[in-house]
Amino acid sequence: MLNKSAADFGQIGLGLRREMLDEMLIDVPKPIEFLEVAPENWLKLGGRFGKQFKQLIEQHAFICHGLSLSIGSPAELDIDFVQSLKAFFKEHNIRLFSEHLSYCSGEGHMYDLMPIPFTEEAIKHVASRIRQVQDILEQPIAIENVSYYGAPGQQMTELEFTNAVLEEADCQLLLDVNNIYVNSINHGYDAEQFLAALPTKRIAYGHVAGHYTEAEDLLVDTHGAPVIDPVWRLLEKAYDVHGVFPTLLERDFNIPPMSELLAELKTIETLQHTANKQNQVTVKHSA
Repeated sequence: MLNKSAADFGQIGLGLRREMLDEMLIDVPKPIEFLEVAPENWLKLGGRFGKQFKQLIEQHAFICHGLSLSIGSPAELDIDFVQSLKAFFKEHNIRLFSEHLSYCSGEGHMYDLMPIPFTEEAIKHVASRIRQVQDILEQPIAIENVSYYGAPGQQMTELEFTNAVLEEADCQLLLDVNNIYVNSINHGYDAEQFLAALPTKRIAYGHVAGHYTEAEDLLVDTHGAPVIDPVWRLLEKAYDVHGVFPTLLERDFNIPPMSELLAELKTIETLQHTANKQNQVTVKHSA
């Protein structure tokens, strides 16, 4: 499987929202090296937003993060939708696409990310669908470890299930650091141990985001708040364990001024720089 990663486009990214378009068209500030969009939001968009998007995507590096592929659904795969993605990717030279290890449809669309049962049967089902999508798109996809709040029919751990799907599907991993942290609090596992057990070779890029604290033992993955210190420390650990990988900041609502987003992106840049220096020292000492 071709190992395409966001490193082909840069090391630091930001999720693009429509509210940011006017400002981004004037200037995409450093340290932003690539932008990410949900293709569903732009596939058929015309008018002013469509023109602005076309102008921006012609000038800057973009990747896509899907919302409605519904890779774990019991319903048949929406082949027409996958074909529309393929045409969109070809038109805009999108060479990296990621989706969630979840589902959002059955007999209808639920507009939410539902947990896939952690079972052997589900591994085979999901992996087969991922391979089918990769064959149609003629490119690898990255699957994101997701936050979840229940585990119906669980026969194995989240980690065992995630790694088995990645191996069986021969796909890449979108490593969401905040989701690991959120799940570790909600389900009582060690976030660093989970992180270390993920396959380095499959990491295409990473996400980092904020969440909402409902209670001490219940965090909700919202992408609507600043990244907190424990999540930054977990990202630092991820670089220590897996090496530096491209990392993107997600902010879906309560979007602050660009200066505040840039401060968080600067934190990513600092952590990456520190990790690279440490890796260089390690290589030098082992030579």
